[in-house]
Amino acid sequence: MFNTLLDRIQRLGAATLAIFQRLGRAAVFLMVVTGSCAGLLRRPGLLIKQLYAVGVQTLIIIVVAGLFVGMVMSLQSYYALVDFGAEDSVGVMVALSLMRELGPVITALLFAGRAGSALTAEIGLMKATEQLSGMEMMAVNPMQRVMAPRFLAGVISMPLLATIFSAVGVIGAYLVAVQLLGLDSGAFWSQPQNKVDLYLDLYNGIIKSVVFGVVATWIAVFEGYDCVPTSEGLGQATTRTVVYSSLAILFLDFILTALMFTK
Repeated sequence: MFNTLLDRIQRLGAATLAIFQRLGRAAVFLMVVTGSCAGLLRRPGLLIKQLYAVGVQTLIIIVVAGLFVGMVMSLQSYYALVDFGAEDSVGVMVALSLMRELGPVITALLFAGRAGSALTAEIGLMKATEQLSGMEMMAVNPMQRVMAPRFLAGVISMPLLATIFSAVGVIGAYLVAVQLLGLDSGAFWSQPQNKVDLYLDLYNGIIKSVVFGVVATWIAVFEGYDCVPTSEGLGQATTRTVVYSSLAILFLDFILTALMFTK
């Protein structure tokens, strides 16, 4: 009985130490990658290529998701507000919800599922086929050549994608509220113009998206770099990227919301 309890404590301690060791490697990895981003000034082509792969190729799912999210929010808001005679507030309700919460959060979740998993798989495959080791043998720093462009591209792309998501969502809400439900177009646009605050709503949403971009891209790139170089290890790393990124985004969203909007 005593030996069984001791074994369980030892396994728990070993698992805890392994978690902290991995967090330490991830922190060191982030510092090295961040320091390597300065070298991209001499080779901007690497960054532009990754901006296309990470940002532009994710744009389709962002636009489609933003359009339908805005349309659904418009329907839900209308049916909730019409009983109180406040259906003219559909526009401002959708705009605030998208800019403050849904835009950055849903964009980050979609980014983690599409671009994050692709980054992990790409870097993990490069590690499994020893391309990263080959670069080191040729005196090419893989942090500057491979990791830094992908990390910086994800950080830049996220706020742009979140802004597009919110804008398309408002357009989708307009199509449903004005064209389908017959609300007044002037009332739909005037209330968001009067109620949406540049600093409290728009800038805070951009700050959220930047934080989510850093975290999601960091997790994706690190999981690919740190994965076991086998087909099974690559699959596990891709799964961890999506799971860890989603949990981190939702947790950080609560923390940032509490800091930004608590009076």
